[in-house]
Amino acid sequence: MSLHRLTQIVMGVPDVEQTAAYYAEFGLSPGTAAASAAGGQSPAGRVLSTVDGGEQLRIVRSARRRLVELGVGADHPDDLDRIAAALIGLGVEVERTPTTVSARDPGTEVMVRVELASRYEQRPAQQPCYNVPGVDARRQERAPGILREGPVRPRKLGHVVLGSTDHEASQKFFQQGIGFKVSDWVKDQGAFMRCSSDHHNVLVQQAPVAFLHHTSWQVDDVDEIGRGATAMLAADPDRHTWGLGRHYIGSNFFWYLKDPAGNFSEYYSDLDCIVDDALWKPGVFEGVQSLYAWGPPMPPSFLAPDDLGALMTGAHSTGR
Repeated sequence: MSLHRLTQIVMGVPDVEQTAAYYAEFGLSPGTAAASAAGGQSPAGRVLSTVDGGEQLRIVRSARRRLVELGVGADHPDDLDRIAAALIGLGVEVERTPTTVSARDPGTEVMVRVELASRYEQRPAQQPCYNVPGVDARRQERAPGILREGPVRPRKLGHVVLGSTDHEASQKFFQQGIGFKVSDWVKDQGAFMRCSSDHHNVLVQQAPVAFLHHTSWQVDDVDEIGRGATAMLAADPDRHTWGLGRHYIGSNFFWYLKDPAGNFSEYYSDLDCIVDDALWKPGVFEGVQSLYAWGPPMPPSFLAPDDLGALMTGAHSTGR
């Protein structure tokens, strides 16, 4: 696959500093103030980094919470030429530079920027050592997961989930235009799409308003999910949204929290990996239960966030 990762997202929120402080506490490393406006819409914001992906989150001022921009890494200028031609064939306006091609998906209102970017190799995490029936792999020592003391640090941005007012158009934009591949479908709701070997990097769902549902950040293992969420909830229990659990589609462990702007943020680990397209058959799933194999019941506010009505009526508009 010529596409190989998410490079950076630009998140628009009403209060930049408050939201940036949340993601620093979440485990991202604070960077410097953004040097310029994002997409010509918002003033300079804040940049935060993951361990392996670098500066993957930029937070800028916006009247309402939303995803302003999504960056996707590509290998070669020929990839950009192909994407530009495909988008133009869909009737989408394209901005082309020697190193990027940018276009706005009308359904999600997100500017997608495909850029030439180097691939990164992640340092392998320490393999957990589990005692299982018949195999005592760990003897005379406590589990490493309970001995960790440092803060949890997300390794990379894994995926984003977006609401689209024109689901069909968004699917064509990401699949036929940008070149994402479908890993699985949820019938009449959305498609899990990938631009890397991860099971999914983008999920687009039909919604009454374009909005950012959640961002998802990879950590080493389920112990890091638990440690990270526990620390965040110790500081503010109202951040809890849903977890701990294991998704059915994608197979990953998860725990969702809510940032001050109302976006959900997910710690995840152990996501399905697809390296040979011919050996993976996308499935079509139905119902809420298809979204998780085990865990606490999914709260209604997860599919329909509490501020969805306000987003629809523009009640969150407090200026640009």
